[in-house]
Amino acid sequence: MALLELTPFHLAELPARKFDLLWGCGGYPDGGVLGGATFPLWQDNYLALMAQRDLPSWGLPAKPGVTERLFRMVASQLGQSMGLTHHTIQSYLDHLEAAFLVRRLPPFYAHLQKRLVKAPKIYWRDSGLLHALLGLTGKADLWAQPWVGPSWEGWVVEQILASRQASGQVFQAFYFRTQDGLEADLVLESGDFREVIEIKLTTSPAPEDFQRLEKVASLSKSSRQVLISRTDKPVMAKSKWSVDLTTYLKESATS
Repeated sequence: MALLELTPFHLAELPARKFDLLWGCGGYPDGGVLGGATFPLWQDNYLALMAQRDLPSWGLPAKPGVTERLFRMVASQLGQSMGLTHHTIQSYLDHLEAAFLVRRLPPFYAHLQKRLVKAPKIYWRDSGLLHALLGLTGKADLWAQPWVGPSWEGWVVEQILASRQASGQVFQAFYFRTQDGLEADLVLESGDFREVIEIKLTTSPAPEDFQRLEKVASLSKSSRQVLISRTDKPVMAKSKWSVDLTTYLKESATS
């Protein structure tokens, strides 16, 4: 017997031309990624049914209106570390995580001189649900939204983790952030191999991006440092990569 987590579509399962469509409307088959003008109607209906029917039947004690407000609150944080201490909210988030709506990414811990942020980051696992909660419409320009950068970050994180899970890889995932602002979006551990990943919504990463990433790699003792952007000129040295997401998914699966 085995347990298989069946996620919405991820990048490797769709043609390259659907890259931005998958990011924009998410990976649920009926949510628009396979065609048709169903975004965000399908997502709105799905979230309403989750709040009104499914989550209560799975044990969430909150009233639907409270759950819907929690949906919007988590969406508005958009990948920030959330130091929520209220026991009830943490319990509600447990239900959202168990329903595969959100992912809690724990912080990376190490014996460092720098103080690390200890609160987890919370991501919506499907970008289409996130965008619907943030009020994006089918005709709106995703690139014009003030939250487009954090949205891209969360989507790339989920694509990486979903692809690894689908291929049966055994790994642990974290994020890295010190209290003085040094950060990286993802730290992946597999056995004794560790890599640190920074995600940027740009076609031309700046030298400062690589310098900060190198500092995090040194502090976290990572074997490889990766900057994922929308570059069309991937560069892969042994321990330093500057690549697009498609290249990263392909190359990391074989290295």
